[in-house]
Amino acid sequence: MKRFNKLFLTVIVSSAFFVSCSSDDDNTPEPRGNYEGGLFVANEGNFGYADGNISYLSDDLKIENNVFSLVNPEKTKNDIIQYIGFNGDFAYLVVNYSNKIEVVNRYTFKSIATITASLENPRYIAFANGKGYVTNWGDGGDSDDDYVAILDLTTNTVTSKIPVFEGPEKIIENDGKLYVTHKGGYHFGNSLSVINATTNKVETNFVVGDIPTALIKNNGSLYILCEGNPYYAPTETAGKLVKVSLSNNTITSSISFEGITHPGYLDLENDKLYYNVDNKIYTAPTSTTTLPTTPLFEATKVTVLYGLAVKNSKIYLADKVNGQDNGNIYIYSLTGTLTNDFGVGVSPNGFYFNN
Repeated sequence: MKRFNKLFLTVIVSSAFFVSCSSDDDNTPEPRGNYEGGLFVANEGNFGYADGNISYLSDDLKIENNVFSLVNPEKTKNDIIQYIGFNGDFAYLVVNYSNKIEVVNRYTFKSIATITASLENPRYIAFANGKGYVTNWGDGGDSDDDYVAILDLTTNTVTSKIPVFEGPEKIIENDGKLYVTHKGGYHFGNSLSVINATTNKVETNFVVGDIPTALIKNNGSLYILCEGNPYYAPTETAGKLVKVSLSNNTITSSISFEGITHPGYLDLENDKLYYNVDNKIYTAPTSTTTLPTTPLFEATKVTVLYGLAVKNSKIYLADKVNGQDNGNIYIYSLTGTLTNDFGVGVSPNGFYFNN
């Protein structure tokens, strides 16, 4: 028995030495493998460099970068990862400049399919009636080629297109209807479209405010944060916070920001809205009729705020830095105390909670 133990120990030590030597020769980290819970960060990457990737932050606050590449080393690179949409056990990575959608298992991140046909400048995805709906700018300079692609989730193919107004951006589903903001492509949009997911036709389109970006639903209402036209537009305008009733698709309130203020991102938790103006974070109840003048706090460590989310009384901020080097994410308490920060990839643009 002692001889067997000694021999067994020798084998184990030799194996450990072999693994150690192999690890020294190959510095590529191993993927985590289990991505249940936690959150993903979409890192767009540098435009034209195909270095977009995904970071994962676990519930116990351990960061893993380059998840897609680690799990799928055989796959081609991703140029501008715009958005991650979840449906069932799958995650859909909308890759803007590469004109594709990477479909992966959301818990292992193993590749399921790559969709490339009939996508041009894809932006965001939503799901309704067992189908995927993907906003596409087409040629960003052409006002007549914009559409929402209908995705068959069984075959992972685009089966048809719904023509829409220029620059379809964020898309959200509610009760069999799809709500699409029109940022305007390379121009300046100001409207919201409502698509019937049964007929796949636009039921209505109406003006909400200049450059509508963030789109959130809560308790029968849509909340739309409009940035306002930028300084280089023919006429610069202030941003707006617009509330739309989902029961009749009418605007129930529209609050303009003072001066020429351009808000950025919007999220909601416990009937409170959270948004930013530059690096200042504000909050207001969903029932508000006026906007606060005093921020909740200022995120002084952030260089260029490029994404915001609120979850479980924590505020998550994405820092683009300079759009060329790796960015950072920061976690704050609701009182503005910085609790954690992590290095991620180039141009982190948002947080996608995997639960």
